[in-house]
Amino acid sequence: MTGALTQVVVLLAMAVLAVVVFRRLHLPPILAYLSAGILAGPGGLGWVGDTEGMLHLAEFGIVFLLFSLGLEFSIPKVLALRRVVFGAGPLQVLLTGLPVAALMWLLGFTPAVALIAGGAFALSSTAIVIRDLITRGAVNTGYGRATTGVLLFQDLAAVIMLVLLPVLANPDSGHPGIAAAVTLGKALALFIGIYVIGKWVLPRALEETGRARSDEVFVMTALLLALLAAWVTHALGLSMALGAFLAGMMLGESHFRHQIEADIRPFRDLLLGLFFMGVGMLVSPALFATHWHWILLGAAVLMLFKLALISLLLRWLGERTETALRSGILLAQGGEFGFVLVALAVSHGLMDNEQAGVLVSITVLTMAVTPALLDNSGALTRRLLRQWEQEPDTPAVDEATTGHVLLCGYGRVGQNLMRYLTRFHHQAVAIDTDLVRIQEASQAGERIIFGDATRKEILERAGIHRASLLVVTFDDARQAERILHTVHQLCPDLRVLVRTRDDTHLDELIQAGAAEVVPEVLEASLMLVAHALMMLDTPFGKVLAMLRQSRRERYKLLRGYYHGESLPTSDSAGNPYRLLHAVTLHGRAACLGKRLDELKLNESKVEVQTLRRGDRTIDRPADDEVLQDGDILILYGPLEAVEASEEKLLGG
Repeated sequence: MTGALTQVVVLLAMAVLAVVVFRRLHLPPILAYLSAGILAGPGGLGWVGDTEGMLHLAEFGIVFLLFSLGLEFSIPKVLALRRVVFGAGPLQVLLTGLPVAALMWLLGFTPAVALIAGGAFALSSTAIVIRDLITRGAVNTGYGRATTGVLLFQDLAAVIMLVLLPVLANPDSGHPGIAAAVTLGKALALFIGIYVIGKWVLPRALEETGRARSDEVFVMTALLLALLAAWVTHALGLSMALGAFLAGMMLGESHFRHQIEADIRPFRDLLLGLFFMGVGMLVSPALFATHWHWILLGAAVLMLFKLALISLLLRWLGERTETALRSGILLAQGGEFGFVLVALAVSHGLMDNEQAGVLVSITVLTMAVTPALLDNSGALTRRLLRQWEQEPDTPAVDEATTGHVLLCGYGRVGQNLMRYLTRFHHQAVAIDTDLVRIQEASQAGERIIFGDATRKEILERAGIHRASLLVVTFDDARQAERILHTVHQLCPDLRVLVRTRDDTHLDELIQAGAAEVVPEVLEASLMLVAHALMMLDTPFGKVLAMLRQSRRERYKLLRGYYHGESLPTSDSAGNPYRLLHAVTLHGRAACLGKRLDELKLNESKVEVQTLRRGDRTIDRPADDEVLQDGDILILYGPLEAVEASEEKLLGG
């Protein structure tokens, strides 16, 4: 008992440490668990020797994983994406799995190992890809829907593979085809039975449980449902994971879904962590050192093959080239269900640890590079399209077009600006690099040119010499500076309006030649102030005058704010971050009786934004203002400079 407890404590400690480190490196937690397992296992430091017992315990993690997957497996979503789910999905799994299996068989592996490897490599990582799509808010984009559709079928295929795995493990059960048909027949009968129970029995049972108003009872009920379904399928000679998946799918349409998912998650995450650590124990660092060239080659070939295959299949189904290619990039890696198949194959004696270690190593390597691919999938897609496709044939703006507005970037802000310019009878021409957006806008009759707005020839094609205004509509200060530099070379007198996120780069953009800079955060603050004042019955003329003055002074009153605990040390450009800080002048302050200009705070890049004296508030106090006891100065500037100025004010 003591030895088992020691192993659990060691594994949990290593898991916590590994997850923290991998989070800092922006790598998925799955890789952290696998790395911890490799380090703790027999091939690493050897702290845990009972890998078989660990995998038996971790099988419950698979049960809860499939139960959670069933909760999220929406039949309406499958039907909505049926063209991709049942079109590209089956072809992708077959055209990936069969060539891999054939190659493994030709290399001398047993048919069972070859089939398991083919099935494992045909799957991609649902956990990594879907989480990234949700984080970026890209689930409902074209490539998000295509990617989700392929993953939905892969998840369904993984369940079928788990069902058929015992058939491979028990060759004495008769003809493999007949055994597989019997197994699938049992699964279908089980599906019908669980559907009936899930449709009419489980909701009423959960309603009775809910009336008890006991969190403990509801959690125990959720655990019981998952484990009971797994026990039933195991008793029928099927995979425990199948029953959990079917039970979850039946409950996925009920209004208890989210509560059950929240209750199951702690158990699922803990046991899955142990499962992936158990899979990592199958990998030996010495094995990687021996077969590193095969592992690297296998990972590279797998990712390139899946990328090309998925892109071609989606393109064949009528998806746009950019959508198909980006989906292929997102789905090029191996997935966590590959680990599940390999681990169960080892537990059934179909595969030895060395073979499993090579397959797991290849999958881990593909998953390790996936975060970088996800972050750069858009840029990589555009770069590949520029090499493989000709740029859209967008003619230059004709000579008759004069006095028009150039929009650099045609995202949401650019499109809204175009609508209002058109309403007020102003001509506008947009420049963008998104091929799909260009095709959509061109079909709608809008004037848009493909190209990089920092290049002279693109701006000349857009008629910059005849334009009356240029607007940078996207939030990228560095790109905006390059556009300003190019515009200054071509048309020094052309007015340029630049959009930014906040006031971080406001001064640099003004110095680079921008006529006006619109920081959207500060503009939102102004609009909120204006609405609040008008709701307080402030005359509209005064509100309008306040808005004009704030913009004329380039938002001086709004710049800077009081930070909380998470004070950044520098902005996105690497410059020292500027903040507001209040300094109260007490009776012993060295600056009392002195004028502001005598203190020379401006030399340290610190501004006195506000002076509060009793009930009076003086914005931008004059240089000849004499400081008095009890004054409160609001300083604005870099952190170190503000601290030095406070010391000068108080201590001299």
